[in-house]
Amino acid sequence: MKVLFIGGTGVISSACSKLAIEKGIDLYHLNRGQTARHVPDGVKQLRGDIRDFQSVQSLLKDKMFDVVVDWIVYSPEQLETDLKLFSGRTGQYIFISTASAYQTPPAYLPVTESTPLNNAFWAYSQQKIACEDRLMRAFREDNFPMTIVRPSHTYDRTKLPVSGGWTTVNRMRRNKKIIVHGDGTSLWTLTHHADFAVGFVGLLGHPAAIGEAIHITSDEALTWNQIYTMVANAAGVDKPDMLHVPSEIINHFDKEWGAGLLGDKQHSMIFDNTKIKRFVPEFVAKIPFHQGVHEIVDWYDADPARQVIDDKLDQTMDRIVEVFSKLM
Repeated sequence: MKVLFIGGTGVISSACSKLAIEKGIDLYHLNRGQTARHVPDGVKQLRGDIRDFQSVQSLLKDKMFDVVVDWIVYSPEQLETDLKLFSGRTGQYIFISTASAYQTPPAYLPVTESTPLNNAFWAYSQQKIACEDRLMRAFREDNFPMTIVRPSHTYDRTKLPVSGGWTTVNRMRRNKKIIVHGDGTSLWTLTHHADFAVGFVGLLGHPAAIGEAIHITSDEALTWNQIYTMVANAAGVDKPDMLHVPSEIINHFDKEWGAGLLGDKQHSMIFDNTKIKRFVPEFVAKIPFHQGVHEIVDWYDADPARQVIDDKLDQTMDRIVEVFSKLM
């Protein structure tokens, strides 16, 4: 099977690239080659910028692919370029959407693929929804062979799932208060990228997946209090000093941080993975977060240069702690 990944070196796509090569897939990467991540031996490199239509068209020439996956489409305008480039050039086009496109807050749990798409809070999710709408139209009207995949919060060893990333871990180790949105009891789903890859690679070239939307997540549901505590424990802190702050107040101090909370993380999100397990029976999420988090902290501790502190965010957190503690 001949497969093209546009991107291919991100948090999620790197694990999918590794597994695809292990399974004998003839894998191509189309990207600018600007990554510090290891690219698996056997990947064929195509150097180009997918945003430059003419140069990519020349680069691809008459190449055909069984599957094309674009990991870096974030707007309908970018999607239109792909529709022009790959119509008639591939047997399956996979669009990477997001589980944050689902109704927010969800009317019921667990979320299934039939849950409505409606996120009034986060522009990122709204753009992904618009892309899905365009793809569905292309499938219905032009028989464009698309599949939509919706990851939820997927991590690897480089990606801390807590707000603030390493800045928050640094605060934990300095025994400073860390900010947890809401009361910390909403449920969240974290998926290790190696687990995600099993489900995703199983969809490559799957004829029954054409025209379908499928999410791929772990079945583990954790509260944010549990998540922050697991991160702290992995970092050698027995009990983190958590201050619970409403997402609306956090949004008042930091609009970017607040958008991700109001549009996604403040609501409980757990998923029914029946559909991906039906398409890919071997898919099982085997890596619980209490194991995966040690990979993360060990990776950061292995090289102090990775332990980047966002001083501006750290000061914002101090300000929120100061103001909200007075309100309390």
